[in-house]
Amino acid sequence: MRLKDKTAIVTGGASGFGKGIVEAFLREGARVMIADINATAAAELAASHGQSACAQTVDVGDRGSVLAMANAAQETFGQVDILVNNAGVTHLPTPLEEVSEEDFDRVFNVNMKSVYLTAQALVPHMKACGAGAILNVASTAGVSPRPQLNWYNASKGWMITATRTMAVELAPSGVRVNAINPVAGETPLLKSFMGEDTPEVRARFLSTIPLGRFSTPEDMGNAALYLCSDEASMVTGVCMEVDGGRCI
Repeated sequence: MRLKDKTAIVTGGASGFGKGIVEAFLREGARVMIADINATAAAELAASHGQSACAQTVDVGDRGSVLAMANAAQETFGQVDILVNNAGVTHLPTPLEEVSEEDFDRVFNVNMKSVYLTAQALVPHMKACGAGAILNVASTAGVSPRPQLNWYNASKGWMITATRTMAVELAPSGVRVNAINPVAGETPLLKSFMGEDTPEVRARFLSTIPLGRFSTPEDMGNAALYLCSDEASMVTGVCMEVDGGRCI
């Protein structure tokens, strides 16, 4: 029960890595708001976990929606101890000069602007409490970019730098900020990363991962659990690769 009496918001928490993080947090005693643009999936997951979980519909790139999420969490929990910025999108593998402005704006809003908006909505609350843990779900793409995922790579590199600068600035207020860098995993985004999901494309992807498998939601949940728990009370500004050796 490493998160007993803790409360958390997990964006993009209804599926993929976010769901893995939600389930790890609930297993270890936290109360969790599952915040997702897919209202039905969030509600179904919350209902399966009883009173420990609640659902919130959110568009993380929209200021009003993020503020509504933050207000609902504070009304429900009283205090928000943990924020996980997990919601993320990509564009299809495309030469950088051919990515549409619409796709670029979507990646910018969900992967980057969301971190700014959730910080504005929740950092003042955490400062007032004198404690808090923020976890950004970045990517190995921000460390070792893959060709043709250009602006997605850049957005995750931005998130890594944002994590470090947030950590430095918020440390005196008792707020820790870390990130995890997963490699591609069995999530709804996998096909988008690969362009097509065939045995040949999977084999090519897996050949770049020394441990020989994709990241799983459980992998992300375990890493997030450590970084957001009091066991990591001396850890801030870390961007932890959970990638089977991909970035070595």
